[in-house]
Amino acid sequence: MRRALTLHFLGTGNAHAHELGSSSAVIEDAGFPLLMIDCGPDSITTYMAAYENLLPEAIFITHTHMDHIGGLENLFYRAYFQESYRGKIRLYVPVHLIDILQKRLADYPSILAEGNANFWDCFQLIPVSDSFWHQGLQFSVFPVRHHQYLSAYGLSLPGIFLFTGDTCPIPEIINSLTCHNEMIFHDASTRSNPSHTCIHDVWRYYSEQQLSRTVFYHYESVEAGNEIEHLGYSIARPGQSFVLSRPSVTYWQQQVNNHVVTELKPGPAPRLTR
Repeated sequence: MRRALTLHFLGTGNAHAHELGSSSAVIEDAGFPLLMIDCGPDSITTYMAAYENLLPEAIFITHTHMDHIGGLENLFYRAYFQESYRGKIRLYVPVHLIDILQKRLADYPSILAEGNANFWDCFQLIPVSDSFWHQGLQFSVFPVRHHQYLSAYGLSLPGIFLFTGDTCPIPEIINSLTCHNEMIFHDASTRSNPSHTCIHDVWRYYSEQQLSRTVFYHYESVEAGNEIEHLGYSIARPGQSFVLSRPSVTYWQQQVNNHVVTELKPGPAPRLTR
């Protein structure tokens, strides 16, 4: 069965860019939300506005800075009192982040005034390391360069796309995991930063071909986004969606040869939808 996958950005800003919303995106299948990536303070409200008041059923967490997990408490209170959601929301969390997530959110005493409730009662925690399956798709997980070692991760769907999360340049990852014309969604800033990618340096790390299929997000302001575009690069804007590429024929044949057969088949190149 052919999957009509898109990536929809709920927000594209960094922690200071409130007008752009917290950087968060949703993988959609034929317009239906499949997997949310990160959950910042305003992400649940934006998600519900985009998907007819639904709550997310599955979330992948890239790292535990509050502009990427701050909305999980909001989600707890919205979901806990609804039988259809309580205990059923899948939370895919890299193993090394679970202890930090516990301390930053779940250890809060008496999450309900009445007691008799735990933060995790609302979620189905699924620890992940190198990969995980969700809705018939096998996603790959990889560490990136953001603050401390093994404190942040990216997500990819081989042959389809790669999402870096917050990171400095990671040419070794891009060279290794985007060999089949995957679309790349990459952290960017217009200023040098020890934890993020400065747009003025990307030409040092990535080829022209890689940059031609890269969309930058997590920038610090509307003006910064305009500056990145002025330099000739593509950016994501809040509310914007991208049709994700299908695997190339070469990639598909390799998967058959390796006995890794998925439901995805070759199709058209990436294009912007809205």
